Order: sequence, then structure tokens, then C-alpha cells
Amino acid sequence: MKQILAKRFMARIGTAGAIASAVLFVGPLHAQNSPLSLADRVARLEQQAQNRDQSGTSLVNRLQQMQSQMQQMQGQIEELQHQLQDLQDKGKAQYVDLDSRIGRLEHASASPNPAGQPAHAASTGGAAAAATASPPPAAGSASAASQGTPAPTPANATMQAAYGAAFKSLRGGDYVAASRGFRDYIQKYPDTSLTPNAFYWLGESYYVTQNYPVALEAFQHLLAQFPDSEKAPDARLKLGYTQLELKQHAAAEATLKSVVAKYPGTKAASLAQERLRRLDQAH
Repeated sequence: MKQILAKRFMARIGTAGAIASAVLFVGPLHAQNSPLSLADRVARLEQQAQNRDQSGTSLVNRLQQMQSQMQQMQGQIEELQHQLQDLQDKGKAQYVDLDSRIGRLEHASASPNPAGQPAHAASTGGAAAAATASPPPAAGSASAASQGTPAPTPANATMQAAYGAAFKSLRGGDYVAASRGFRDYIQKYPDTSLTPNAFYWLGESYYVTQNYPVALEAFQHLLAQFPDSEKAPDARLKLGYTQLELKQHAAAEATLKSVVAKYPGTKAASLAQERLRRLDQAH
């Protein structure tokens, strides 16, 4: 009996020792694992904080890029607004110029006409009125001999009516009908006292609508066919303006200087000098 009790006691002691040993073995493992888990957590938090910093930096960069793009767009908008204002000013100046010319024409047409010619036969320089009010010079006259070309034929009633219809369209702002009318007149009556005026107003109708290549041709035809016409100074001036619009700067400057040289003291020469002065300032 005593032996049995002793064996049981020893067994209990052995079991208790095993449990104690297990506790002693697991304790250090738990002590070692706990700091590693905390370090992992700290590392994870640091990584998250770093990711947040990178995201914040990326957001700032994007905002800066957007601000830069907005500034560029603002600059482009301002440049477009400036160009639009220039175009509006240019168009206004063209219409003012045309209106002033038509106004002078209307004023001239309101004066008495001793030859009984219709008012629309007058021009800004009076070339048509002078041509229709007096007969053509004799073939042996000094002016005809010096020019070497026959004088234009005086416009009859049919010619004057065709010219007047085209000019009425011009005054009404119907530049398409005006250009068509002046072209028809030139084709039907290529050498009359009103033909130089038809060429000039044809060029004006295209110039005002910014069809510069065709306007250039009209002014050049006038100067080539009627170099001594009273419309020649204005046509040469507008030729220079048209060349500027077509970016033909060297040719334009030469044309404007020729206006000053050929027609000193005229309104055309004064306008040419003013445009040359503005070109010098721009350079």
C-alpha cells in the first residue's frame, strides 16, 4: 500500500515537473514573440504614414500642374482676346474709311451738276464727273499725246445706270451684289470714264470683306490700265494696305513710299505717311 502511494506521489511530482518545464519553455518564446509583433506593427504604421506622405506630395504636384495649365490657358485667352480686339479695330477702321469716302461721294453728288449727269456718276476724286461733264480731248491734244493712250469713252445713260446700281448696293452694305455689279460693268464697259471707279470700288468691296487677294488684283488692274486716273492715288494707297494684310511687308512699304513720292500733298500721301510711321514704330 505504501509503495502504491509512493508511486502515485512520484507520478504527480513528475507531471507537475513536466508542466513547470513546459511553462518555463513557453514563457521565453512568448517573451520573444511579443516584441517582434510590436515591431511589425510599428513598421506597418511607418509604411502607412510614408504612403500618406507620398499621396500628399502627389496631390500637391497635381495641383501645381493644374495651376500651371490654368495660367497657360489664361494667357492664351488673353492673347486671343487681344487678337480679336485688333481685328475688330481693323474692321472698324476699314468701315470708317469706306463710310467717309462714300460720305464725300454723297456730298459731291448733292452739288449742282452742270452736265446733268446722275449723282452716282461722281467719285471721291471727281474723276467720273469730270469725264462725263466734258467731251474727250482731241486726238492731237497735248494731254492725249503725252499719255500715249486714247481717253476713256464718256459713260452714256445705260453705263451710268449699271454703275449706279452697283454703287447703290455698295452704299447699302450688300458687298456681294456690289462686287458682282462692278465686275459686270468692267466686263461690259472696259474703257469708259467710270471704269477706273468701278475697279476701285470693286477692290474696296473685297477689301472690306477681307478678301484681300481679289482686292489686290482689282487695285493692280486699275493702276495698270488707268495710271493717270484720279482714282490712282487712292488705289495705290489701298494696294499698300492690302499688301500689308497679305503679309507682303517689303512690297507694302515700297508701295506706300511711292504714294508719298507720286502724290505729295494729297490725302492719300498723308495716310501713307501715317501708316509708314506706324510700321516704323512696330519695328
